[in-house]
Amino acid sequence: MATEKKYKSFRSFYPYYLTEHGDLKNRTLHFIGTGLVIACLITGIILQNWWLIAVIPVCGYGFAWVGHYFIEKNKPATFTYPLYSLGSDFVMFWHMLTGQISKKLEEAKKIIAQQ
Repeated sequence: MATEKKYKSFRSFYPYYLTEHGDLKNRTLHFIGTGLVIACLITGIILQNWWLIAVIPVCGYGFAWVGHYFIEKNKPATFTYPLYSLGSDFVMFWHMLTGQISKKLEEAKKIIAQQ
């Protein structure tokens, strides 16, 4: 029985995280959810509407978990690595926003294949 790799740094975790988000539809759902998280946080603070801040977990996790359960059919990394996963979501959001995601995903696949 294979044992799951234990990640001890964000740098080593992120390639794994990317390979768990190989489907464009899943990454798009993550992108929407993270965008809504950012929008709710900023708008909630500016308008002092604390309900917008309260819905942040629903926005972020709701879109992400739909992508994992119905598209990728894998277990969200949040359950095993909550902080690394949260940070990775924002890094992946940035990579998508700046057009780097395809390159980063290919690099991640090579790194994971070597492990």
